[in-house]
Amino acid sequence: MRRMLSFRDFDWVLLGLILILSVFSVSEIYSTTVHTRFASFAIRQVYYITAGVVGMFLFSRIDYHRLLDWAPWAYGAGILALAAVLSPLGHESLGGRRWIKLGPVLVQPSEYVKFVLILTVARYFSNLGGRNLTWRDIFKSFILVGLPMLLVMKQPDLGTMLTYAPILVAGLFLGGINFKQAAILLICGTSIVAGVWTSGRFLKPYQKARLTAFLNPQEDPRGSGYQVIQSKIAVGSGGIWGEGMEKGTQTQGYFLPVPYTDFIFAAFSEEHGFIGAIIMLLLYFFILMRLIQNAQTAPDLPGALLIMGIVAVLTFQIAVNVGMAIGLMPVTGIPLPLMSYGGSSILFTFLALGAAMNVRMRRFVN
Repeated sequence: MRRMLSFRDFDWVLLGLILILSVFSVSEIYSTTVHTRFASFAIRQVYYITAGVVGMFLFSRIDYHRLLDWAPWAYGAGILALAAVLSPLGHESLGGRRWIKLGPVLVQPSEYVKFVLILTVARYFSNLGGRNLTWRDIFKSFILVGLPMLLVMKQPDLGTMLTYAPILVAGLFLGGINFKQAAILLICGTSIVAGVWTSGRFLKPYQKARLTAFLNPQEDPRGSGYQVIQSKIAVGSGGIWGEGMEKGTQTQGYFLPVPYTDFIFAAFSEEHGFIGAIIMLLLYFFILMRLIQNAQTAPDLPGALLIMGIVAVLTFQIAVNVGMAIGLMPVTGIPLPLMSYGGSSILFTFLALGAAMNVRMRRFVN
């Protein structure tokens, strides 16, 4: 007897965890912008989250196999969108050309391409049927992910470009790469990174400075090291219980840069302390564990690959964003999922999680 798709199988626990983080996001954005010209950002974030929840429910109803079938077309559209960003259609702000202006709305295609790449990589490796990967298979996967990476690097948007790499790594790992192939790729990758770093053709001086400032921010406390220093001060100022909403000295004194986006974890830690930061990290941990559990119970390999691609991206973004806030990782401008302000980032996360919900809901559909 065929069992129909039902919202009884929807992961309501996961949705609850996501909404708790969303409440944290809106409250922190309100606290960090209430006395600034960005005071409307908290209300906008509510709109983005509402649209994201609606999108999540819609994507949870679309068979993920159909999404995977659409992946080649979506990939082509994504490449065209990234190319359009570099054309006169692109909107430039804060030293980068990363958006397309559609009326009053700014859209960042590179965020949506993350989801497209998750689908594309899942489709590619699932079509290989779980057999041992050949070097030809690996080379093709590098081309699939490498092309959008190059286009995003030209914007330039180093942070978003780096978030594409975990998708490929997850696909290779689950797709059946062996130890020898992985070792060779690691050695080659290290050599390429060293070459890119020393050539001076791909990374601008300010990007290099941001990537190395966390090692010794005191060398340039008013320049490349400023963000790291102020972020660490903010995190430390929070103590155990925090200074309270709208009372963070670094945040309210405008010492902490962009506390509603890149450094929202530092602002949250200053206002809610060690206890608040631990609660936030535990929420992320439970979300990731719930997703991994859903991947383990996926009805087929494509579903498992899709969810694990989402897990790879979210884990990478959380680790890098929190790491840069406490001075353990370079400052790369990677947003904190479900917390940082931004419509494109919020919508990508909710749509991706909606697709993961769809995989879970089809466990018993036959």
